Amino acid sequence: MKNHFQVLKGFLLELDYTISYENPEEGILRIDKEHEGITNMIIGCAYPIVIMEQFICELGHTHGDVYKKLLQKNRDIIHGAFVLDEKGSGVIFRDTLQLGSLDKNEIEASLNSLSLLLSEYSTEIIAFSKK
Repeated sequence: MKNHFQVLKGFLLELDYTISYENPEEGILRIDKEHEGITNMIIGCAYPIVIMEQFICELGHTHGDVYKKLLQKNRDIIHGAFVLDEKGSGVIFRDTLQLGSLDKNEIEASLNSLSLLLSEYSTEIIAFSKK
């Protein structure tokens, strides 16, 4: 049987991500590539899916307009989406991929989507966290 965790880890290393934590038994990786804005991204490998989550910010006293803007921005995101944590105050970038057909290009596209999002939308994200 294919070891999806090791394949995924290999793709990430080929793409020059730093693996700061790994737990093969749990299927968890934590990766970094700070110059692209990716820090402490958690990747869970649980067949049949890969879940990628990057904490973006904690919202201050939010109003409906912040949520509306986040949802509108989701439309522009190529891969993944903004989601809220269980408390409803933490903004997370999340993407889910299929393990069975996963390739390096697909992982790279998801990670590049996040990097692009952070570079284009960082001013607004900072403003959301201060409201």
